[in-house]
Amino acid sequence: MTIGQQIKWDFEANGYLEIKDKNGNQIYYENSDGYWSKWEYDSKGNEIYLEDSYGFWRKWERDSQGKLIYYEDSTGRWDKHKYDSKGNEIYLETSRGVIIDNRPKPCSDKEIVIEGVKYKLTKV
Repeated sequence: MTIGQQIKWDFEANGYLEIKDKNGNQIYYENSDGYWSKWEYDSKGNEIYLEDSYGFWRKWERDSQGKLIYYEDSTGRWDKHKYDSKGNEIYLETSRGVIIDNRPKPCSDKEIVIEGVKYKLTKV
């Protein structure tokens, strides 16, 4: 039973049903066809979950700065994100096989010895 059915919402007189939280974020929508969708938000107002009456859902995970670190949906799609200390995206990996890796590579200040001679590795 939908919220509209529970509260006997008159769609003809009132139109679609929309519910917002205290911050003005839409948390529920329903139309006269019985279609509904609902949302959840974190304490900073970022959308973290969406679900609808068709069975579709999405979820987002964010870091303490609100940057997206993980996305997943009911179709099996997912994305992973990593950021540097300045908030720049340095890594992306997706369920479709895309990998973009701009993370710093650990080579600076390393030395190797070839035939008794020391060489210092530097980033190119």
